[in-house]
Amino acid sequence: MQERDPGLPSADSPKTAADTPRTLREALRVFLAHGSPRVLLLALAATLAARLGWGGASWRDLVPVAVIAVGWPLLEWAIHVFILHAKPRRIGAFTFDGSVPREHRAHHRDPWNDAYVFIPFHSFGYALPIVVGLCFLLTPDGGLALTSLVFFLLLTLHYEVVHFLIHTRVAPHGAYYRRLWRNHRLHHFKNEREWFGVTRLGADRLLRTDPDPERVATSPTARTLGVAPPA
Repeated sequence: MQERDPGLPSADSPKTAADTPRTLREALRVFLAHGSPRVLLLALAATLAARLGWGGASWRDLVPVAVIAVGWPLLEWAIHVFILHAKPRRIGAFTFDGSVPREHRAHHRDPWNDAYVFIPFHSFGYALPIVVGLCFLLTPDGGLALTSLVFFLLLTLHYEVVHFLIHTRVAPHGAYYRRLWRNHRLHHFKNEREWFGVTRLGADRLLRTDPDPERVATSPTARTLGVAPPA
């Protein structure tokens, strides 16, 4: 996989909506060409096989599934607000600016470029071990830990699918996905300080970041997140 500076748009950007897939067949080809979906599919298949091999499934497996399902909207919201939208911090002579927020700012500047749509590939090197560790630490046995991990990876893969399709010309099907499509595009093109949910919108409602779009001014920093692009 070719390395790139995550804070800089690619040489052929900015792209337009016309550069994105128009059909699900086209979208699938682009989706599977990226590292994040491949890692998630491989990890999900391996974890599911491990859970089936472990055996002993029971009603108790529904408990971690329910906990993750309830917490997912808040997790999605918090990651978006506090990590993806983190600003550079200057301490003394040094400026600290993580690669993940830099890449997310590139995504806002160039929202039709699939190079910036997915979870940064390098982040799996630390995020995946943390998730695995938490699943085993917070559940009483290996079977429930594997169930937790399967469901978490499934939701993460769903996030990648939904987020990618929102940034294509593929029309959403069903009222739920049309709502997700509208919510996320408002975040990108109306106001970056609202509408942080991508696959679940409960945290936006709970934390009042889902205002009536007619009452929200179009933000002049929606494409920059208030940070000047690199020279």
